[in-house]
Amino acid sequence: MHMRTKKWAKPELEVCPYFTNEAYKLRGHWREQFKKDQPLHLELGCGKGVSTAAMVYDQRNVNFVAIDITCNVLGDTRRNIAKTFGDKPVENIIIARHNIEDIRYVFAPEDRIERIYINFCNPWTKRPKYAKRRLTHPRQLMQYRDFLVDGGEIWFKTDDMPLFSESLPYFEACGFEITYLVYDLHADGFQPNYISEHEKKFTDLGVPIKFVIC
Repeated sequence: MHMRTKKWAKPELEVCPYFTNEAYKLRGHWREQFKKDQPLHLELGCGKGVSTAAMVYDQRNVNFVAIDITCNVLGDTRRNIAKTFGDKPVENIIIARHNIEDIRYVFAPEDRIERIYINFCNPWTKRPKYAKRRLTHPRQLMQYRDFLVDGGEIWFKTDDMPLFSESLPYFEACGFEITYLVYDLHADGFQPNYISEHEKKFTDLGVPIKFVIC
């Protein structure tokens, strides 16, 4: 899906103290970028950041890095974070622009990521040859293993059943143990669950949200 250009996004991000357009320069040094030494979590594909902002605000005892590929969407992320925090300082989040397919150039084992969130990523189900572009594909999962700590987790949510069912064997093939699995997240009542605009849209349509912790 093509996203319209938002002329305001890039200028706002350029003056944002918690945005970086050169994420690769921080490889191996992400923990040093935060004022407090806290657990470090990573969100891959944060979108407009509605759920990201709520999560970061509620969990200020955790440091977060949220990544997406374009400034057009990250501009919304920044605005949603700023709106959620209001007058409070934003000290536990860095938003970064980068292509997640090349995440190995952004994070190193020294960064010690403790949890990865993958929420409503592109399912790439229309053409089988594109499956390797999925954020849950083995070629991606093996990159994540390099910088996840021992015992580190991946939290994966989607509305797409083919993507979900095909991703489960990906996790197991790459050495991840499935510790929690549900095919209707809202009916299950799992908490905390921060709801994005995408999740709300499909929930309102009656589509169950699938969720797994590996």
